[in-house]
Amino acid sequence: IGRLVIGQNGILSTPAVSCIIRKIKAAGGIILTASHSPGGPGGEFGVKFEVANGGPAPDMVSDKIYQISKTLEEYAICPDLRVDLSRLGRQEFDLENKFKPFRVEIVDSVDIYLNLLRSIFDFNAIRNLLTGPNQIKIRIDAMNGVMGPYVRRILCDELGAPANSAINCIPLEDFGGQPPDPNLTYATALLEAMRGGEYGFGAAFDADGDRYMILGQNGFFVNASDSLAIIAANLSCIPYFCQMGVRGFARSMPTSTALDKVAKVMKVPVYETPAGWRYFSNLMDSGRCSLCGEESFGTGSDHLREKDGLWAVLVWLSILAARKQSVEEIVRDHWTKFGRHYYCRFDYEALEPRTAYFIMRDLEALITDKSFSHQQFAVGNNIYSVERTDSFEYIDPVDGTVTKRQGLRIIFSDASRLIFRMSASSHVRATLRIYAESYEKDPSQHNKEPQAVLSPLIAIALKISQIHERTGRKGPTVIT
Repeated sequence: IGRLVIGQNGILSTPAVSCIIRKIKAAGGIILTASHSPGGPGGEFGVKFEVANGGPAPDMVSDKIYQISKTLEEYAICPDLRVDLSRLGRQEFDLENKFKPFRVEIVDSVDIYLNLLRSIFDFNAIRNLLTGPNQIKIRIDAMNGVMGPYVRRILCDELGAPANSAINCIPLEDFGGQPPDPNLTYATALLEAMRGGEYGFGAAFDADGDRYMILGQNGFFVNASDSLAIIAANLSCIPYFCQMGVRGFARSMPTSTALDKVAKVMKVPVYETPAGWRYFSNLMDSGRCSLCGEESFGTGSDHLREKDGLWAVLVWLSILAARKQSVEEIVRDHWTKFGRHYYCRFDYEALEPRTAYFIMRDLEALITDKSFSHQQFAVGNNIYSVERTDSFEYIDPVDGTVTKRQGLRIIFSDASRLIFRMSASSHVRATLRIYAESYEKDPSQHNKEPQAVLSPLIAIALKISQIHERTGRKGPTVIT
């Protein structure tokens, strides 16, 4: 490596890294991040490697890196090298190797990414929404991650939102002691502000800017699966898609099927992939996919090869500007047209890995047994008939790569779904996630609480998994 490009003060959002890789045709990029996990000395720390298309390294690259790592015999460091991360411009060093000189370039953290956004959106329409006679007041929470400079520069300086619209915009190494996870559990400061009714639109970002959450006035929550579907149904509000067209959609398997309903009306294909953004990159590189997303608050398009929180927020502001409705009105109109997908995720975190493994092993044996198919479950006044079950596997339509054992699915005859999936496993802890989804077409039934609607499905999930009995837990760690 003879040239490094680093954001000023060491800060770049994940979408900005993807953007710069593609702009300067870099060989790849390295992101040091805690993502949406707790940070600081006692917190999480991760390394993400982006390949030349600006997307996450595919499995074959990660596997190759791992294989090479087992044969390394030595490495060299330069402990006296001092790089001024605050000074924009090129700095050169003679490290007495084949790269002479070794070049470090400090770039503005926001510039290249902002220029890309200008080519995608109608900034004048968004600016008028935020500053015009019928302006909407917004509240944006950067959660003390890297998004502070982006929020201030783009939403405040460029688009005219008042400076006090943005909170928690100073990047802190421990994120102020809170997990920078944009959901109702952790973005409590934003939720309380929105509940007061003063603001018409609210958003929060995770620490590296690829995840987001949307709130409407009075704290009206838009779940990530609904957000993805609503964006898909309103792409005509974005100049980029009017010019480029819409070729297809993609969602991760655990994400609700709300996107599928939109794809059917728009007559475009929808791809169901394993969890992980790298699976979307192949689809986008091959021209099959224009918009994609996950239930974990990640959404993006083929403008980059990463999920992009600020892009999603600007899409929502564009929709508000074009439709001249509130967030809640837009969501309820969507439900009336396409039906509502009640959806919830339960996370059982920090489990003993062997326990989690055996729960999933036994559950797979149970649901894939022939006797389980067409079984009926009666919970209160509800009867659920099993239509099919499987251990999800994905065949990449681009290169034929097969990815197996990506989660256990139970699909019922009324299109309800239960999904069980292991996530973030390591040798010291594991997370087991349960997803429940129920579809309701009748608009008169759209005002219920998701957990009340989904409680019969959740009861089935707990009964067949025995997760509380086998872990000693009384409930999940986090509910989203």
